[in-house]
Amino acid sequence: MKERAQTDTVGIEVAATPETVYALVSDITQMGRWSPECRECHWIDGATGPTPGARFKAVNRAEKGPSWSNKPQVVVADPGHEFAFSRKGPGIGEVIWRYRMSASSTGTRLEESYEIVKPPAKAVMWLTEKLTRIDDRTADLNGSMNATLERIRQAAETSTG
Repeated sequence: MKERAQTDTVGIEVAATPETVYALVSDITQMGRWSPECRECHWIDGATGPTPGARFKAVNRAEKGPSWSNKPQVVVADPGHEFAFSRKGPGIGEVIWRYRMSASSTGTRLEESYEIVKPPAKAVMWLTEKLTRIDDRTADLNGSMNATLERIRQAAETSTG
């Protein structure tokens, strides 16, 4: 089992306003369109949109292996600037995922990052690696984040162009 990076950040330039980009990334019902790993998301527990404390259910599936779900909670919802959520639970640790937007000369600099706040139990990491057949989770996540940002860029630029 390879050592997993505790944090990573990728970025892309988007020819759209930070507000347009924020609207795309904070609409978790569309996350299945952007992410290669996330298949679908929907708001739960009475939540209807991105506000701190709102929860949603995410269904994920690696290219190989079974699907799994989790119930992240929004921790930052700052239109045009940042959208972040935390995924945590017994044994699975805690990861905070962030999308940050800042105005740039071409429109918006969009960054996606994750930070492992509390690592999952070693047994959970081992089982995840075996079920998903992913040998290098750090490289897999980095590739998925880059693909996600490219899909968001294309949608943002299509909607504004």
